[in-house]
Amino acid sequence: MTKKRMEFCIECREEVPYQLRKIQSKYRIREKEYVFEITKAFCEKCGSEMLIPGMMDKRAREVDEQYRKAENIVSANDINKLLEIYKIGKSPLSLALGFGEITITRYLQGQIPSKEYSDVIKKALESPEYMIEQLKKNKEKIKETAYEKAIKAAEEVAGLFHISAKMLSTISYIFEKEQEVTPLALQKILYFIQGVYMVLFDKPLYEEDCQAWVHGPVYETVYEIFKTFKYNPIDDNRFVMFKNRFQELTEDEKMVIDLIVNTFGIYSGRVLEIITHYEEPWLQAREGYLPTEPSNVVISKESIKKYFKDVHKHYNLKNIDGIKQYINKRLENI
Repeated sequence: MTKKRMEFCIECREEVPYQLRKIQSKYRIREKEYVFEITKAFCEKCGSEMLIPGMMDKRAREVDEQYRKAENIVSANDINKLLEIYKIGKSPLSLALGFGEITITRYLQGQIPSKEYSDVIKKALESPEYMIEQLKKNKEKIKETAYEKAIKAAEEVAGLFHISAKMLSTISYIFEKEQEVTPLALQKILYFIQGVYMVLFDKPLYEEDCQAWVHGPVYETVYEIFKTFKYNPIDDNRFVMFKNRFQELTEDEKMVIDLIVNTFGIYSGRVLEIITHYEEPWLQAREGYLPTEPSNVVISKESIKKYFKDVHKHYNLKNIDGIKQYINKRLENI
């Protein structure tokens, strides 16, 4: 049996068990009123609110997090990611972004950035090209060693993003919808999205071609970005650069991505790989190759479209049930 938490209640004048509850509370910040969900402790005996150790700090964090979210203000965690991504110190980062030398230090100590400064930080976090531009613009303000280290890191990160805007938006939206995704699963999800989108809208969603690798269809440029994760979920500072970059997607494009994420996306990358191994586009592109023999043969968009068009005749790819039926049929082979 779990032991109940006990603290002193000033109303009951004794130690009593208490419960934590989220309560909507009004706060006025910078002449604007907000309603935040704040954790409070209540005595189980008399029902009065209690002040327990650590509660004030917890409330301060909750207010800070919810205020930043309401006003779309960058977090201290994101600033730390920026420092790590570009291998740069707090002072040189401040100067590179056009701020005062100790501005970033103040933000990491709890000061909330203005919306204007927050937007600059977020842009640097999302765009290595913008960071390169800022570094070059403010080069004279930064020590040479710090500049060289940061510009090299920024150029390396920028070099990873040789993918089309539509592919970038699609990956961003997948990350928004999936709790976690491995590089293997991401590749197959992108492949299925392309196939279903071409069937429903008679054109490809992204310009990239995939290749018939040993482990199924692979978009090589996407592979290069995430290859260091191998079979592990994608989760490091590069992940944040894909956040909120799906605004350019149309409702039709989001609809297809949702269909695939909610069906194929519930399976592991290994299962998705096996499914593609029973599909004609990959099989045809792999003709003449041994099972473990590498190849970079392109799986043409035409062959993908033709295959999924045939699938659409038997399974309605416009809805989740139809796609699930197709997946279940393929899983019979496993």
